[in-house]
Amino acid sequence: MNNEPIQSFSSLLENPRDFDVKIKVGERPNIKEFKAHSIILTAKSNYFKAALSTRWAEKENGIISFDKPNISPPVFEILINYIYTGTFSYNHEVSLFDIFIAADEIGLFEISQQVKKHLRNEALGYLRQGKFLKALKLYEEILKKCPYSTEDQEIASKWDLSRFNCGSDRKINELVKVLCKNTTLTSLNLSLNEKLGVINSELSGVKALVNTLCRNTTLKDLNLSNHNLGLLGEALADTLRKNSTLTSLNLYKSNLGSKGGKALADALCKNSTLTSLDLACNNLGSEGGKALANALYKNSTLTSLNLDCNNLGSKGGKELANALCKNSTLTSLNLACNNLGSEGGKALANALCKNSTLKDLNIRYSILESKGGKKAMVDALCKNSSLTSLNLGYNGLGSKRGKALANALCKNTTLTSLDLERNELGSEVGKPIADAICKNSVLTSLNLACNNLGSEGGKALANALCKNSTLTYLDIQHNNIGLKLKSNDLNLKILQSPQFRIY
Repeated sequence: MNNEPIQSFSSLLENPRDFDVKIKVGERPNIKEFKAHSIILTAKSNYFKAALSTRWAEKENGIISFDKPNISPPVFEILINYIYTGTFSYNHEVSLFDIFIAADEIGLFEISQQVKKHLRNEALGYLRQGKFLKALKLYEEILKKCPYSTEDQEIASKWDLSRFNCGSDRKINELVKVLCKNTTLTSLNLSLNEKLGVINSELSGVKALVNTLCRNTTLKDLNLSNHNLGLLGEALADTLRKNSTLTSLNLYKSNLGSKGGKALADALCKNSTLTSLDLACNNLGSEGGKALANALYKNSTLTSLNLDCNNLGSKGGKELANALCKNSTLTSLNLACNNLGSEGGKALANALCKNSTLKDLNIRYSILESKGGKKAMVDALCKNSSLTSLNLGYNGLGSKRGKALANALCKNTTLTSLDLERNELGSEVGKPIADAICKNSVLTSLNLACNNLGSEGGKALANALCKNSTLTYLDIQHNNIGLKLKSNDLNLKILQSPQFRIY
């Protein structure tokens, strides 16, 4: 298709004087003849450019004639109108799929894309209205009848219903029916959908959906975050025991409690497909943490586990740390905001010395305490050879542990991302950290925000940036360094508070 701006030839379409092409479309008894101009057709369509070339076309009395019985007159009228006017308009009596197929055949790519956009918007409209079966049918037709891209497949298979009200009985029932079918749907987001409602007096909408997952064989990703699931932990656990396709489950802020956590932990011992589980903000407590630790001994598929803000305490943290010594599949673990204490910190440090698979660890605001927990964690960095990302923010490491950490960075060869925000490092740690930046050749992201490194620390960091060639991100905000850092490395992004001068 020619991408030059389309000039309108609507008058020639209405009164086709000096035409040199006759196109007969449709089948008896619905046949219609269109008179057109080869110069316009060939300018707007590569198909016509080839079909009307002297190599293929035969003229009779100066007129080229050919038939297109597979395109109906109403469809061709839409296409010829677009060719002559540049305007795509259709009435709902004509199938969009018929337009797409015909436009694709005669090389009108722009129309094909517009039709696909119309179809996508129509399907999205069905989702907004809770007409999930109609949406599913339309998506399946798009994939079947239209040559589709990766984007088409993703739109059809990943439904984000977090913005829509799915609360009525009819909508829930429709969604349940969709999940019962062997469909193209692989991802379903129902987060923040507080009005899932009740199908009857005994069975909630969420429970109906959860029970349906026992029979579904296509869904891989389910987000039920921000729902008050409460006692439905048992039902979810039963689903995980039976379902063999779900790989990612988000239950953030679902009020599962210790009992729900234990039930899910038991299911994890039997489930062999789930790879990612988000249980953040569920008040699992130390008992829930202990149960999950037991699951980590037995489960061999889970690679990502988020336990942020679960009040695990020292006991729960210690149990999970011990499990890490044996587990060989988990690569990402979030234990932030869990008050792990000194014992939990030491146990976790011990695990890091033994575990060789964990890549990402978040213990932000975990209150490791000063009785050995902080020191053990810093020492573990010298021995661990698998971690690539570590978040130690808000743990009050202080200058002594900060210096030890800087020394560890000089030796560590795997860590690429380190967050030390608000750790009370002080001015004494600025130079050791700068020295580590000079020597370390793998770290790409470093957060030193809010550590009062002072002007001397700032100068040391400025010199280090002249020598370092691997950092791509540095957060130095709120450190009173008295100068503005800069780097000759265009790949390095520096976040810093407004200062007085550039060093």
